[in-house]
Amino acid sequence: MLTIHHLANSQSERIIWLCEELELDYAIRRYERRADNQMAPPDFKALHPLGISPTITDGELALCESGAIAEYIVATHGQGRLAVAPDHPHYVQHLFWFHCANATLAGNMLARMVLAIGGGTMNASTAFLEERKQRILAMVERQLAETHFFGGDNVTLADIMMVLPLSHLHALAKDGWSGQPHTVAYLERIAARPAWQRARAKAEPG
Repeated sequence: MLTIHHLANSQSERIIWLCEELELDYAIRRYERRADNQMAPPDFKALHPLGISPTITDGELALCESGAIAEYIVATHGQGRLAVAPDHPHYVQHLFWFHCANATLAGNMLARMVLAIGGGTMNASTAFLEERKQRILAMVERQLAETHFFGGDNVTLADIMMVLPLSHLHALAKDGWSGQPHTVAYLERIAARPAWQRARAKAEPG
C-alpha cells in the first residue's frame, strides 16, 4: 500500500493533493510536530535516513524529496498522468517550473527563514534573496498571464510542486498580492478544484 507519512503543516500536503488528483488508493499516516521545537517526532525521522517531509513508503520502499516522490507516483501508480512528454508544446515550460519550485523558490524561502533565525536584519544576503524572489515572482506572473497552469492548459506535476510555496508567499503578503493578479487568480483556480479541497481536508482535518 502506498502510504504518505504526513507531518502536520509540511510539504507532504502536495503529495496528498497529487494522489487526490490521480484518484489513487493510498493511506495517510499523520504525525504531529514536537511541542518543544516544532520539528518532526522520532518515529517520523526513523522512516528514512534523511528524516525529512515528505516521505512515502510503498512496500519495502521508503522515499523522500517532493520531486522524486511526485515522479515516482506518477510513473508507478498514475499511468503517467500529470506528466508532460518531450513532444508536448509546453514540455520545457513544465520542466522549468517543476524544478524551480524547490530548487529556487522554496530554496529562497528556506534561506530567508534561516537568516531570520540568525537575527533578521537587512544585509547583503537578505537583499540578494529579496531581489531573487521578486524576479521569480515576476516570471510567475508573466507565465500565468499566458497559460492557466504551469504546464499549459491543464494541471501537471509542475503545479503540484509550485502551488505550495506560492500559497505560503501569498499568505504572507501584506497587500493581498496586488502586483500578482494572475498568480492570485491561479491560486483561486487551484483552491476550487475538488481534489485540492479533498487533500486539504485530509491533510489538516478540522
